[in-house]
Amino acid sequence: MPLLEIKNLHVEVDGKKILNGLDVVIEKGSVHAIMGPNGSGKSTLAHVLAGKPNYTVTQGQVLFGGEDVLALQPYERAAKGIFLAFQYPMEIPGVATFTFLRTALNAQRKYRGEPELLTPEFLKRVREVAGKLGIDQDMLRRPVNVGFSGGEKKRNEIMQMALLAPRLCVLDETDSGLDIDALKIVAEGVNHLRSPERAFVVITHYQRLLNYIVPDVVHVLARGRIVRTGGKEIALELEAQGYAQYQEEMA
Repeated sequence: MPLLEIKNLHVEVDGKKILNGLDVVIEKGSVHAIMGPNGSGKSTLAHVLAGKPNYTVTQGQVLFGGEDVLALQPYERAAKGIFLAFQYPMEIPGVATFTFLRTALNAQRKYRGEPELLTPEFLKRVREVAGKLGIDQDMLRRPVNVGFSGGEKKRNEIMQMALLAPRLCVLDETDSGLDIDALKIVAEGVNHLRSPERAFVVITHYQRLLNYIVPDVVHVLARGRIVRTGGKEIALELEAQGYAQYQEEMA
């Protein structure tokens, strides 16, 4: 059974059609890159998977582990193992990163019927994760993303991902605004989390991220549907030729 299977997905936002019959199958242990021009529906797909409000699904299914998750609330999807790394992570003034992470993890454990972690046990776990990812533990005492650089915000999300241990990680243009050093750090964190039981959907406009997070499959998204699927060589073609041919084909 595939980890994620999207069937004939149609989505509207404020009455405007964004996704138009999108189909994709993602197996455990795989990394799928979704590329496409601005306005093709890449971020819409990410938001629909996470359950963001105001995205109206008019047709289709999103099966996660064989279960249609479209009726589930965002927190229920998160507890089942879907994680969204935002293009622009939110700042949460007044809430320490440590507190945020502990609350998120314990909420997930409670939903699953697992005992909550006490502070000493959680502190040990978060320090281990931060150490493996090369993250400065001073970040844990700072308010969530407040005053963080772009690279720090993305590394913070990678730490969240490592702690919550999702089965499906959706990275929505996580390379936005990153310099090459920050990009490498984020990619190293993602590659550290690759496993046979976890899949990644890497949404990006540019090929450069895929130099560091090498995908198993690349999909081209244009006008709300997948128009081509293949290997990583597609990303190199797009870097050289752009997206014009796909926009013309779908016109």
